[in-house]
Amino acid sequence: MKRALVFAITCVAAALSTVPARAAPADPLGSPMWDHHAARLFGKDPVVFDSRVAVRIPGIAENQRVFPVTIDARTLPDVRRIVLLADLNPIPVAVDYRPAGAEPFIASRIKLDQRTPVRAAVQTGDGTWHVGGTWIDAAGGGCSAPPVSRVKGDWADHLGEIRAGRWAEGPGETRLRITFRHPMDTGLVENIAAYNIEHVTIRDGDGRSLGEMEVFGSVAEDPAFTVLVKATGTISFEARDTAGLRFAGKVGA
Repeated sequence: MKRALVFAITCVAAALSTVPARAAPADPLGSPMWDHHAARLFGKDPVVFDSRVAVRIPGIAENQRVFPVTIDARTLPDVRRIVLLADLNPIPVAVDYRPAGAEPFIASRIKLDQRTPVRAAVQTGDGTWHVGGTWIDAAGGGCSAPPVSRVKGDWADHLGEIRAGRWAEGPGETRLRITFRHPMDTGLVENIAAYNIEHVTIRDGDGRSLGEMEVFGSVAEDPAFTVLVKATGTISFEARDTAGLRFAGKVGA
């Protein structure tokens, strides 16, 4: 009896292990990398393509090293996470943002290595991922070209310098823009190791988190981030890079 029970449990476990992950919906952009990224990023979570996820980009990539992207998901309820990615980049994910005391809105600049879909994947409180995006033509090489500051040789002289500004966006809401001087090396340039800002935290005057983001090497050199936070007093922020260096600042009311 005991042996039969063990056999039955083993068979059930084997059957469960063969259950496939939830299949992502067919990609309206027809990207050759969609299934791979969907499986890696979303796992078994439900995924829908949603026009409420606005990805605003220029019509043409004038500079593949510095390409501006704005993601606005304010018409979605209960947003927990925003992922910015470019399917065909060697480092596809650029920013993984978790707004807390902030609106589901972020703008930044990324590198483009070739023609690629640029997307935003937005997760709501029920676990569903809402995806929006479009193709962009790019000359290529943005991820494999050395940063300008490396070419000039002055990157270490300005490492960690910060510029920040804030503007009242509405009652109790502030538009915050932060720029850090950093080479954001991808590791794809010969003799230059990967070295980038990897984490940014934004807090209000009482130390409460307004938002946190994981940052990757496909974000452009001297990374800039614009967010909408629900705060009117002092706002502080801190960045940490892959060498463990920390760069912090704040802007007053």
